[in-house]
Amino acid sequence: MAKPRVIVLAGYGLNCEDETKFAFELAGASAAIVHINDLVSGAAKLRRFQVMAVPGGFSYGDDIGSGKAYANKLRNHLSKELEEFVSRDTLTAGICNGFQVLTNLNLLPGALTFNDNARYTDRWVDLKIEGLPAGRQGKSPWLSGIETLTVPIAHGEGKFIADEETLKAMSRENSVAARYVKDEICQHLDLPANPTGTTEGIASVTSHNGRVIGIMPHPERAMFFTQLPHWTFLKEKYLREKKKIPTYGPGLKIFKNAVRYFA
Repeated sequence: MAKPRVIVLAGYGLNCEDETKFAFELAGASAAIVHINDLVSGAAKLRRFQVMAVPGGFSYGDDIGSGKAYANKLRNHLSKELEEFVSRDTLTAGICNGFQVLTNLNLLPGALTFNDNARYTDRWVDLKIEGLPAGRQGKSPWLSGIETLTVPIAHGEGKFIADEETLKAMSRENSVAARYVKDEICQHLDLPANPTGTTEGIASVTSHNGRVIGIMPHPERAMFFTQLPHWTFLKEKYLREKKKIPTYGPGLKIFKNAVRYFA
């Protein structure tokens, strides 16, 4: 079976491309980091890939708002290529700053703004994955088989907002992919569920029948069991219960789902 080809965008302050590429390759894909200017110049072609990932970072220093300038670069030079890419049977993911980019491109509903605490927030969160009703192809391909997820966030503008009309449309289209909840890690560390004040606890949204996803937490930073903040506690617990100690973390599931989609 040929490995699905993944393009991980880079340039102008995106800084999570290496770990995002690693995550896809660990999951079984063939991934390449491509600077946006190579797409603009034609040195690289978006049509040659099956998955596009816009990783986290601080594109253009967030100078005019998170993700706005990078989205403008894509819109001004690659709008036709992007439209053709998402119209095909492809997958697209925007992680953290990438989520902000995709909302600014109007590929995803809503917008991201400053956290309620007005501070950059770096911590772990619990997510409850939302599913689509029966007859609507199940969950997003990115989230197939996942009920809950423990992953870290790291952002200053991660508060998802949308007006009432947009929220109603999202409800009709089942666009909400995940919400913050107080589950294992929040209970263990005694943390509030919603870290940013985001509307209705929304942490991730989708479009294009779930093929395009934006997620504020970083699944590529939860690839291994030892990345979990309470892994030492869990290790002792598993040893006492005579359970096998896992190698991989919860974030890997998302990248494996992307690979499985093209199997």
